[in-house]
Amino acid sequence: MAYPGILLGSCAWVNVSMLGELFHRRYPAGMTTDDYRSGTGIDTTVPHSARIWNYWLGGKDNYPVDREAGEAWLAIDPEMGVAVKASREFLQRAVRYLAREAGIRQFLDIGTGLPTADNTHEVAQRVAPDARIVYVDNDPLILAHARALMTSTPEGATHYMHTDMRDAAHLLELASEHLDLGKPVAVVLQMVLGHLPTEQEVRALIRALVDAVVPGSYLLICDAIETEEAQAAQKAGQQYNHSGAVPYHVHPLAVLRSRFDGLEFVEPGLVSAPRWRPDDRDGLPSVGLGEPEPVTNVFGGLARKPTSWAASTRASDPS
Repeated sequence: MAYPGILLGSCAWVNVSMLGELFHRRYPAGMTTDDYRSGTGIDTTVPHSARIWNYWLGGKDNYPVDREAGEAWLAIDPEMGVAVKASREFLQRAVRYLAREAGIRQFLDIGTGLPTADNTHEVAQRVAPDARIVYVDNDPLILAHARALMTSTPEGATHYMHTDMRDAAHLLELASEHLDLGKPVAVVLQMVLGHLPTEQEVRALIRALVDAVVPGSYLLICDAIETEEAQAAQKAGQQYNHSGAVPYHVHPLAVLRSRFDGLEFVEPGLVSAPRWRPDDRDGLPSVGLGEPEPVTNVFGGLARKPTSWAASTRASDPS
C-alpha cells in the first residue's frame, strides 16, 4: 500500500492534505526564493520533510516554517511524536547492542536523514571508538548537512556517500572503499525500504547487501507496517495524489518479518519498536521486564547472517 504523503527523513510520512494547504497558503505557486536564485537548491522558506523530522527529533537543522508544519501535524496526530521517539530509540539501542555485545566495528547506514543527536556513529563510537561508519543517502539537502555535521573519533572513521540505494552494486563498491567487507558489517535499513515501490525491489536490495557481507554480519530493519489506522489515513490523502509527492509503501507485518528469512533473529525478534530490548530505569538493557507500551505501526528487528546462509535464500517474492 502506498501512502500519498511526504517521507520524513528516513522514518515517517506527512499527509499531503495538511502540508499542501500550508505550502500553497504561504508560498504561492511560481514564487522564486532567494535560496533557489543563489543556486544552492535548498529553499529555507518552504517546509522540507527531512527538516520537519529533524525538528521532531529535537535537532537544530530546521527553520520556523518547518517547525510550524511539524506542530501543525502534531496538533492533528499527537501520536506521531510517540512513533518518532520509538523508532529513533530502537535504532540507538540496536546500534549499542551491535557495538557492545556483538562486537561489530563496521556499520553501513542506508537512508541517513538529517543528522541530529545520537546518530549511528555517535552511539557506536561511544562504545567502540574504533568503529567505522558509512552513511548513504541521495538527498542533496542531506548531503549539504552531513559533511559538516558528521565527525568521527580519532580511532574510528565516519564517511558519507551520496548515492542511490537502488543501485546496490554501486553502493557496495563505494562502501568497500571505507569498510572491509571481509569482516562483519551491520547493515542498517531504518525506515527507508518504503521508498522502493515493489517488494521485489526490496528483496533484491536486501539480498545484494546480505550476500556482500560475511557470516557474522547483521541486518537491522525498522519500518512502518500496514494497519487499519494507516489504511484510513491513506484514504483521507488520496485526493492529494496530484501533488506529486513520492509515496511511501508499507506492508503487513508478515511481509516485514519475511525480509529476515534465512537470518537468525536477536532476541526478542521482530517486535514493536519500544519493546526491542528496552532499557530499565538505570539505562541498562532489559529484555521482557517491565515492557513499555507498544507502538502499533512501527516494528523493528535485528538478525545475524549465519554460516549456512545461501545466496538464493531471498530470491523469491512471497507475494
